[in-house]
Amino acid sequence: MPPESKKDATAEDAGFEEAAEDAIDLSGKIKVKFEIYGEEMIEKKVKSSGNSGRVYLPPNWVGHHVKIIRID
Repeated sequence: MPPESKKDATAEDAGFEEAAEDAIDLSGKIKVKFEIYGEEMIEKKVKSSGNSGRVYLPPNWVGHHVKIIRID
């Protein structure tokens, strides 16, 4: 491997390690990054509903597909 390629690979590895350290929250859990495309985004807190949780969404979202990502 040419020296400059090895140097670049080491720099990339250092960047990866730095990003990985940033992806660990205070409780020690590893965070992952999601990149998605969509129409709208709403951020809400999940409320208790019996033995489960519930998030209310606007009525015009009924019948559409949604993706739920837990952030904390």
